[in-house]
Amino acid sequence: MHVTSHLDALPTETLYEALRPITVPPSSKYARFSNWAGTFTCFPLAVFEPESEYQCELILELARREGKVVRAVGVGHSPSDLACTTGFMLRTTKLDRLLEVNVDKEYVVAQAGITLEALHAHLAKHDLAMINVGSISDQTLGGIVTTATHGTGINYGVISTSVMALTLLLADGSRVSCSRTERSDLFIASICGLGSTGLILNVTLQVEPAFRLREVREMLTFRDSVRQLHPLVHASQHVRLRWYPATDQVNVCSADRSVEPCKPVGNWFWDSLLAYHVTQFLLFISRYVPSLVMVIGRFAAWLTSGYVVAIDTSHRIFNLDCGFPQHTTEWAIPYENTQACLEDLRTWLRQEMDDPRGLRPHFPIEIRFSDSDDIWLSPSSGQKTCWIGIIQYKPYGFDVPYRKLFAHFEDILAQHGGRPHWAKAHGLRPDALRRLYPHFDDFVRVLQEVDPKGTFRNEYVQRHIFGRKEKEFDGRVFKRYRPSQGK
Repeated sequence: MHVTSHLDALPTETLYEALRPITVPPSSKYARFSNWAGTFTCFPLAVFEPESEYQCELILELARREGKVVRAVGVGHSPSDLACTTGFMLRTTKLDRLLEVNVDKEYVVAQAGITLEALHAHLAKHDLAMINVGSISDQTLGGIVTTATHGTGINYGVISTSVMALTLLLADGSRVSCSRTERSDLFIASICGLGSTGLILNVTLQVEPAFRLREVREMLTFRDSVRQLHPLVHASQHVRLRWYPATDQVNVCSADRSVEPCKPVGNWFWDSLLAYHVTQFLLFISRYVPSLVMVIGRFAAWLTSGYVVAIDTSHRIFNLDCGFPQHTTEWAIPYENTQACLEDLRTWLRQEMDDPRGLRPHFPIEIRFSDSDDIWLSPSSGQKTCWIGIIQYKPYGFDVPYRKLFAHFEDILAQHGGRPHWAKAHGLRPDALRRLYPHFDDFVRVLQEVDPKGTFRNEYVQRHIFGRKEKEFDGRVFKRYRPSQGK
């Protein structure tokens, strides 16, 4: 039901004029959207870059009158079509202010369009830090919240568990606050809501006093790392494993809070020349000589084979260099299934690598962990979780075969109770998701209550949450390259 507001009296032509200064010209390259990896591209009907909440209200009012979908997007880092739309696109990157800092109670209030990199800098001025961070800090705060993005740490939840409250602009134009004590169903739905419950304006985020991390990196054999998995995962606060199938080795990275002085590691020769430039060139050659992938995998493992101790500001240890644009998929499995799942993956990959015509995985396979939570659509909902992700790099932006590799990977993860990362492309539809998520129907109920006309339902949401099967909702409708290489 539409909430009567002061905007109702505005003529539509006045709306157009008011939105003109924040509308990206159709001739601009920014009128087209591509995600960071360059794997999905869309041409929205209009792209808006609001600088105030009032301008967001104007966009929603125009969408309501014209029956258009509104899709909020940050920096577009999701390696799927989660942000894509043929309707109105609302870029949040100018809604990027820190609104409140409470040092004593250890929380901040920030606009959803602020990037984590900018948030880290603001927090540092107040001697504060995020509790946990994922592998990158390029994304917006709203983006990580609405997809339940995670870091690593078996006793640390996904980043959405640090959210204390949200301010949303709903489809009917109303501005509402929600938390675990106020409109709790809307809150739980929104902190992994895929941008479909409403436009996130502000996020109240729990933080902690600034800290340094001491990370120890060492290479183990696959057998030793899997055999010792439980003690390894619980021995430190934040543990991630980076598995190199070509050498059957795992780089174990274990980090804990520390008061020791900073001791950053890395240099131009190893990290830039060899790990980046040489590796990318070799990966480019491997597009024509697939057998070279195994050699490059051994080279990459050798680059990380030493025993390393690094001490630095927390987010600098949490973050990694993602390297080059890439195809990627990541799934979450119940923690207790980790060892069996990794063994099954190894068996399959050994078969592929022993076959001269087999599939050739890139590297590393990243393995991380998170605590259980009660967020309806969080892949960690109700279970401690192991996250396993694979990648296929796109050297210099050129495409590579990946679909068969990912399909086999996903089949194995599904056999072990896997749930896909929401920001990454996957093929699950409502029937499958309903079996994985006991509160799936509760989530749908909230969407129908707060957005009955589907203002925030882009193609991704229509496909995965509401099961739309028409051609315009197909999972490859926004693919940058069609048909993609299916090898």
